[in-house]
Amino acid sequence: MAVAEFIPSSSSSSSLAKTITLYSSQLLHVSTRKPRLSLTPLRRSKICCSVISNEVEAPVPVAKEPVKKTECFGVFCLTYNLKAEEETSSWKKLINVSVSGAAGMIANHLLFKLASGEVFGPDQPVALKLLGSERSIQALEGVAMELEDSLFPLLREVSIGIDPYEVFQDAEWALLIGAKPRGPGMERAGLLDINGQIFAEQGKALNAVASRNVKVIVVGNPCNTNALICLKNAPDIPAKNFHALTRLDENRAKCQLALKAGVFYDKVSNMTIWGNHSTTQVPDFLNAKINDFPVKDVIRDSKWLEEEFTEKIQKRGGVLIQKWGRSSAASTAVSVVDAMRSLVTPTPEGDWFSTGVYTNGNPYGIAEDIVFSMPCRSKGDGDYELVKDVLMDDYLRSRIKKSEDELLAEKRCVAHLTGEGIAVCDLPGDTMLPGEM
Repeated sequence: MAVAEFIPSSSSSSSLAKTITLYSSQLLHVSTRKPRLSLTPLRRSKICCSVISNEVEAPVPVAKEPVKKTECFGVFCLTYNLKAEEETSSWKKLINVSVSGAAGMIANHLLFKLASGEVFGPDQPVALKLLGSERSIQALEGVAMELEDSLFPLLREVSIGIDPYEVFQDAEWALLIGAKPRGPGMERAGLLDINGQIFAEQGKALNAVASRNVKVIVVGNPCNTNALICLKNAPDIPAKNFHALTRLDENRAKCQLALKAGVFYDKVSNMTIWGNHSTTQVPDFLNAKINDFPVKDVIRDSKWLEEEFTEKIQKRGGVLIQKWGRSSAASTAVSVVDAMRSLVTPTPEGDWFSTGVYTNGNPYGIAEDIVFSMPCRSKGDGDYELVKDVLMDDYLRSRIKKSEDELLAEKRCVAHLTGEGIAVCDLPGDTMLPGEM
C-alpha cells in the first residue's frame, strides 16, 4: 500500500510570507503608524511516496520560534467611534478568529456570517485572521476587500497571511478548513499523510502562539484524524478543545427524518452522529426524537431507518458532488456556525448536539485516544460535557464499533505525525469521505 513520508526541508530563501493588515475604508481615523509588510521565509516541506513499504519512520520535529504579536492599526485599536481619544468602554473585548483555507468556497460563505454577528451576537466585535497559501494570497486580498466593502460594524480587524505562526497569534477560535482534496488514483493512506502534515504544522503553530484556551474546529478531511494529529502537536492546549466537524451530518439527518415524518425540521431533536466523518458514520435514530417522541414511535418503518436513511446520510456528500459538480460549501459553512453556536449558547433542556471530540474518559466504552463524534451538551461557555443518558442496542453498538475500528486504523496510519513512532497503514476499507473527490 502506498504511504508517504514527511521530511522537513530547509526554507527556501526565495519564498516570502506576506501579511497584510486591512482595515475598514468606511471609517475615518488619522494615524501616523503605517501597516508593516512582514517578509518571512515560507517554510516548505517535501513529500516522498513509497509503494514498497507500509512503514514510515517518524521525522525529527523542527521547532519554530514564536513570532511577536503584530500590532493592530488605526481605528481597529480603538472604539467604533470616530473620536480616537475615547477608547472603548461600551464594546466587548475583540474575539480573535483565525480561519485556514480562507480563500476557499466554504470560507467565502463562513466569513460573512462571522462578521455579521451570527455566531457571537449583535454586540460582540470580532477580528478575522485569514490563512492562505502563497498561491492564494491575491484571492485572500479580494476576500478582505469584500469584507471591507460590506461595512460590517462588528468587524474590527482583518488580517491575511500564509504563515500560521503569524495568523494564529492570540487566536481564541481556530477554524481549520484548508486541506488537500483527494485526487484521482490517490490512496486513502496518501490523503491521510499529506493532509496530516498540514494539521501537524498547524497544531505546532497553535501551541506556540494561540490563546491557551483556543477552541479548534477541524473541517478539512479526514477531519477526525486531522483533529487528532492537530491536538497531539499542541500539547499545551487542552485536548478537549479540539473538535472535528460532524454537524453537517447531523443537519442532514434531521432533514431526512423530518421529510419522512412530514414535519418541519425544527421538530427533530436529540440527533447524534456517532463516529467518523466517513461512510462508516452512524446516524442515531434510536435516541433521536420527533416532537419529543422517539423516532421509532413516529417512523415505524425499521427497514427504512436501518438501510435507506442510514445510507442516505452516509453518502449524502457524494450525491451532492454528483449533482453540483463540487463538494458542499454553503451548507458546510452553516454547519460550522451551528457548531460554534452550540458551544457559546446553552443547549436547550433535554437536547444535545453532535461533534467529534477526544474520547478519553468517555462513558460509552469507545476506544480512548481517538477523535470520535458523540452527543454533547454545553452551558454556553465554550466548553461541553458528554451526554450520559443515551440508549444503546446491538444494532447501534455494532455500527459504532465499525467506525471505531476505522478510526483506530487511521490513527496507526498517521503514527509518524502524532509522535507515536512508525506508521503502519492497514485501513479496513476505502470508505470514501464526502467531498474527497
